[in-house]
Amino acid sequence: MKRPYLLIAGLVVILLYSSAYVVDQSQQAIIVQFGEPVGGVVTEPGLHWKVPFVQDVRRFDKRLLAWDGDVSQIPTLGREFVIVDTTARWRIVDALQFLRSVRDEAGARTRLDDIIDSVVRDIVSGTELEEIVRSADWNVDVSELSQEDVAAVETDLKKPKKGRAVLEQEMLAGASRQTPGLGIELVDVRIRRINYIDSVRTQVENRMIAERQSIAARFRSEGEGRSQEILGEMERKLREISSEAARQAQEIIGKADAEATRIYGRAFGADPEFYAFFRTLESYDAVGQNTTLMIKADSDFFKYLQSARRRN
Repeated sequence: MKRPYLLIAGLVVILLYSSAYVVDQSQQAIIVQFGEPVGGVVTEPGLHWKVPFVQDVRRFDKRLLAWDGDVSQIPTLGREFVIVDTTARWRIVDALQFLRSVRDEAGARTRLDDIIDSVVRDIVSGTELEEIVRSADWNVDVSELSQEDVAAVETDLKKPKKGRAVLEQEMLAGASRQTPGLGIELVDVRIRRINYIDSVRTQVENRMIAERQSIAARFRSEGEGRSQEILGEMERKLREISSEAARQAQEIIGKADAEATRIYGRAFGADPEFYAFFRTLESYDAVGQNTTLMIKADSDFFKYLQSARRRN
């Protein structure tokens, strides 16, 4: 007698389990019957009911979803090939339209691959490289640059540039025009990374090295010229100082000679005989040893020696 009741209870449990479904806070759901949606979108979280075994539940995320594009090699307007890596964020805003158009998130990402990649390729290929890599608020004061630096830049520095942020807005606007029919909304499109391809990177690096070497050579030349100017000025000042020192030395020597002459004159005037005697003794002392002098015997040089001999 208990088996029928147990069987009925089991069937009721299975029926209830197949009829109930739960919608999470971050989800929205659509009831599908024989592959076609039935009713509206269920957005309220909690326990809900459906027809068992006939209807199925398709759940979709209400949160922001990420899209990462493939790394693409794209030529810019100036024919520089660059590697562009893009990313985007999107959300499902119309679950019914989303289900009818792309079925699931994998299908949506496939469609976004086609849409965003084509928009990014069109915008990058029609834009100069400097507009892609720079920011919109970056400003160049041309007056602070030398003519060589301005000539080395192959672009008009005074021309206003869009910048990467404006290009990303254009990418978002271009891709968003193609997504309403998919039931999704693009929130933003970002350029995550830009790089040259290997061959172009080598050319750019060589050009940058050549430009830096040219600027370094100009700086060295200017420094050498300034160095020679400083050395020349130093030599001129040294000559002026040496000349002034020599002039002052000659003035001092002249004054000293004049003073010595004056003193000698006073001494000679006080006692001419003693002065002559003193000067003769100085001349005797000036004659070194082992010195031979050829002088007449009656020379005044021997006057005091002869007088001393006569006294002895």
